[in-house]
Amino acid sequence: MSCYSALRPALFLLPPEKAHRAAIRALQLGLAPQSNFSHSSLSTSVNGLNFANPVGLAAGFDKNAECFEGSLKAGFGFVEIGTVTPRAQVGNAQPRVFRLVEQEALINRLGFNNEGVEAAVARLKKCSAGIIGGNIGKNKDSADTVADYTTAMRALYPLVNYMTVNISSPNTPGLRALQSGDELRSLVKALHALRDALGGARKPIWVKIAPDNDEDALATIAAVAREEHIDALIVSNTTISRDGVEASAWAGEQGGLSGKPLLEKSTATLRRMYQLTEGKIPLIGVGGIASAEDAYAKIRAGASLVQLYTALIYQGFGLVENINRGLVALLARDGFKTVAEAVGKDA
Repeated sequence: MSCYSALRPALFLLPPEKAHRAAIRALQLGLAPQSNFSHSSLSTSVNGLNFANPVGLAAGFDKNAECFEGSLKAGFGFVEIGTVTPRAQVGNAQPRVFRLVEQEALINRLGFNNEGVEAAVARLKKCSAGIIGGNIGKNKDSADTVADYTTAMRALYPLVNYMTVNISSPNTPGLRALQSGDELRSLVKALHALRDALGGARKPIWVKIAPDNDEDALATIAAVAREEHIDALIVSNTTISRDGVEASAWAGEQGGLSGKPLLEKSTATLRRMYQLTEGKIPLIGVGGIASAEDAYAKIRAGASLVQLYTALIYQGFGLVENINRGLVALLARDGFKTVAEAVGKDA
């Protein structure tokens, strides 16, 4: 039995958000598992960034840039902080996070609760190493959506290695409408113009999309991504579907579903986006990853990198090294010398 397996029953006696705070504190104090595992086959490059391994921490865990250094020490190849909004906001009313233990899933309707971009900036100034991404969103009561994204990007851009534009959370009214063609194009143009104005080293801008888009919506996103030269797409955010969790007592709760039940849906969306973009835009696979096999399935479906979060709740941070070690074995089994060689082989 792992150390986390012994601790989990006690942690699960706490409400989810209090358990989350405990995890952040453990990472800050160096009490979480650490990993120095590396292997040449895991090294990969995306958008000019060199990743020691392709496994990243998804946005949502470290909303306020409080524990990114501890997360990197756990073995992640990169960490994405946020979602950060220009102004602090409390998010939706509690309770707003629900554990679906039997399904190893989570439903959340947090609503971009965070301390605001300036709080994140103050902490990121202390960052010394590792690849950090900044995930940005709009305030719920914002009257100018584009201004919110540009404000947040302007503040974070000098301090991170890449930006992620979150337009796919189901917990902010109207946010997912930004995935439509005209809205997406206008937002991307504004952020690209800001990047040009800021100058200096050109940092990638990634866009995070939902798994619930239909074929027409995915085709539109792919077209805009290619025409506007979006650097990468993160596929995908949480789902509003309840497939696979219908029997749970929490299935009727509003919010986004993450964890194991999302794996098949998000991977199918990833594979389709790889096909629609003809493999010409890097994809980051997210949704339901709980093992090396899951991560490898994303890579073979078209992901150059992967991210996870919910599985950490059920397996702990030792999972990161387990996935990296497993990927080395899976790549070797199939005759691949690098992650890049396996990308899209099943697409």
